[in-house]
Amino acid sequence: MQIDLDKIKIEQGWKEALKNEFLSPYFLQIKQNLLHALSKNKVYPPGNLIFNAFNLTPFDKVKVVILGQDPYHGAGQAMGLSFSVPNGIKIPPSLVNIYKEIADDLGIKEPNSGDLSFWARQGVLLLNATLSVNAGVANSHSNFGWQTFTDAVIRILSEKKSNLVFMLWGNYAKSKANLIDFKKHLVLMAAHPSPLARGAFFGCKHFSKCNEYLKNNQISPINWDLNERQ
Repeated sequence: MQIDLDKIKIEQGWKEALKNEFLSPYFLQIKQNLLHALSKNKVYPPGNLIFNAFNLTPFDKVKVVILGQDPYHGAGQAMGLSFSVPNGIKIPPSLVNIYKEIADDLGIKEPNSGDLSFWARQGVLLLNATLSVNAGVANSHSNFGWQTFTDAVIRILSEKKSNLVFMLWGNYAKSKANLIDFKKHLVLMAAHPSPLARGAFFGCKHFSKCNEYLKNNQISPINWDLNERQ
């Protein structure tokens, strides 16, 4: 038994790049794990948003990768983009600290919304290592096989593209550094923006370093100012 590729709602460039993953036995296992979870629990994000990061940031448009761990598990928070929450939802503490760092690094006023779709549409892949979660239980789908899939995403991006910027925040994200070719890409590492890191994230200046690298490689920089989103 195999997954029907036509039924996977993901941007065409990603579908092509990840075709071998979608057709592998482990991906079928992810699907079965997900269906089992859905039969017993509320699962976030909604099914149509599981691949939101890929749909908002087509494979050919990726410039930056920001890696998170797993989706928010509170009602209405998860939207398929790492660190992002929909408009009108309280901005989570880690994102508050990301905004503070951007303000300090680039002089950009902190926005009043946690929706990061504006970044995603410019080429920032907001990738969680695990793409689903049970309501109210962090990391509850970490054994579903998602990490095999997202490790493949990172590896394929590293192999097939050049001059990407990877932002790895916290020990979990840093553990993925071995999937990336440091000769072809810029890999920026820092403490996690969570308040639990006691401010160690501040001063990393990843956002200005990212744009400087992109410009040096004749790639248009990211507009990090969410106040300007359309």
